[in-house]
Amino acid sequence: MHGGALAGWLLMALCAVSGAYCLLRSRVGTPRERGTARSEALMGFGMASMAVPAAVLSPPDWAWAVYAVLFGTAALRALRPALRGGHHLHHLVGSLAMVYMAVAMAPAVTGSGGGGHAGHGATAGAGGIPLLTGALLVYFAFYVLGSAGRLLPGTAMAPAGGTGLAARDPGGFGGGTDGRPELTTACRMTMGIGMFAMLLTL
Repeated sequence: MHGGALAGWLLMALCAVSGAYCLLRSRVGTPRERGTARSEALMGFGMASMAVPAAVLSPPDWAWAVYAVLFGTAALRALRPALRGGHHLHHLVGSLAMVYMAVAMAPAVTGSGGGGHAGHGATAGAGGIPLLTGALLVYFAFYVLGSAGRLLPGTAMAPAGGTGLAARDPGGFGGGTDGRPELTTACRMTMGIGMFAMLLTL
């Protein structure tokens, strides 16, 4: 990242841990929950690999095409479920954002002999469409804030006419939690932060 190798390592570690937790979640639950967890694990590990500091590992030129194809396929798989809304829509946005970053960084890799790295090493020639980058930054900022709000202790007020307080839904902005509400929401929030940080470097 522009902040140096330390920031890249930290981002890589956060995304890798999130991916590992999602992989563990994929072993339990309903088929739909396991599929969701696998998609999130792919996102976490993909972000972790893109965050490795360029001084340690410079990807070959073709790596960016692989990222684009991999997450383009993930986006196509998420397209139909996304029509129902919920967290599948977030999967679609996240996958498309990964494709966008891979494509945006590819010219930098080609022009610098493989020295660029999405999310941490934007070099001359790297970039994207400012309006699209800004829209994605706004989306992930709201995603993170929405998820963080659901992690805060406390309760939400009951509907008018009801009595008492209703428990806060910790499902995270955009979807359910697959049985482990706080950890799942924290995992998704972490990946949202990682995506925001990577987009900032474009």
